[in-house]
Amino acid sequence: MTTETVLNNARIVLADEIIEGSIVLRDGLIAGIDAGAGRTGEDMGGDFIIPGLVELHTDHLEGHYAPRPKVRWNPIAAVLAHDAQVATAGITTVLDALRVGMDDDADMGSADMRKLADAIEDSVQQDRLRADHFIHLRCEVSAPDCLAAFAHFDGDERIKLASLMDHAPGQRQFVDLETYAYYYQRKLKLSDPDFQKFCEKRMTESARNSGPNRTFIAAACHQRGIVLASHDDATTGHVDEAIEQGVRVAEFPTTQEAARASKEAGLGVLMGAPNVMRGASHSGNVSARTLAGDGLLDILSSDYIPFSLIQSAFFLGDVVDGISLPQAVAMVSKNPAEAVGLTDRGVIEQGRRADLVRVRLDDHVPVVRTVWRQGRRVA
Repeated sequence: MTTETVLNNARIVLADEIIEGSIVLRDGLIAGIDAGAGRTGEDMGGDFIIPGLVELHTDHLEGHYAPRPKVRWNPIAAVLAHDAQVATAGITTVLDALRVGMDDDADMGSADMRKLADAIEDSVQQDRLRADHFIHLRCEVSAPDCLAAFAHFDGDERIKLASLMDHAPGQRQFVDLETYAYYYQRKLKLSDPDFQKFCEKRMTESARNSGPNRTFIAAACHQRGIVLASHDDATTGHVDEAIEQGVRVAEFPTTQEAARASKEAGLGVLMGAPNVMRGASHSGNVSARTLAGDGLLDILSSDYIPFSLIQSAFFLGDVVDGISLPQAVAMVSKNPAEAVGLTDRGVIEQGRRADLVRVRLDDHVPVVRTVWRQGRRVA
């Protein structure tokens, strides 16, 4: 049975322009886009209609599953709570980031990650979810248990992206040891001598494990058709290594040098939307606004604040000259979708999935009024 919805009197954000008119949704797809006021249907009141947002890296699910130390929530309930928050932030496709490889201070283990992956799969099968959910494996290649944890995901077809990470001190995200101390010593409440031992252990593990684990996971992902991302690249040497391993997405490069080398090599450069909103990295690394101004930014991710994704799309053009709203919207929809091979969504175009968001600006803050996934209202 054919189902059709018409959204009229809207400002429609297309790939390269904004038009006023209407959109026809039919059987889950965009069936027509018309400029002007020729159709009758649901009155959007002049609000923006943008493509549903595509999120490649959110660490948000773990907080719903483990809201306090040693507390575990029902994994399905955690997935549902996370799903409700991302959908009402305009995110219609999300890659839920799950850790592979744990540090000694981690409150969770690889079995917890598998429970969450199973809860995602079960919720998809039971049609419980508002957004379309996939999995992003955050592979901490310096961790001794990285490969054993990776094995928990053998044959999991929901995995779309795997990132190669190494958070050991003195490199990448934490070249500045003072920043590392501020982040970890305070978090773990370590004395100066204990923190020194902690750093030495992390650096030893990185030297021993990082190279072999990167090589193994890269080969396994290529064999399974999983897109690879590098993480926190700081030098051209890091980028050269990423290229050699077949990486396609450069997540959170920490320097302009690494971002430029990634862009020139054809990698999609991904930065955090909270970085855009704050104007700086929380780790003191390169600003996403700086990269955007230099034409070195392709993709934005909400990282740890789901709503920051749609905020950044409507904010970036206000703080960076030369970026239009369609260009900023592409960074949170079309570009991330294409980076992981989801070519059926991410742009308002006839024949694409009817994943859409109705947005009204209120005092420069985007208010999400309605969300559709495949033509069905989900928020």
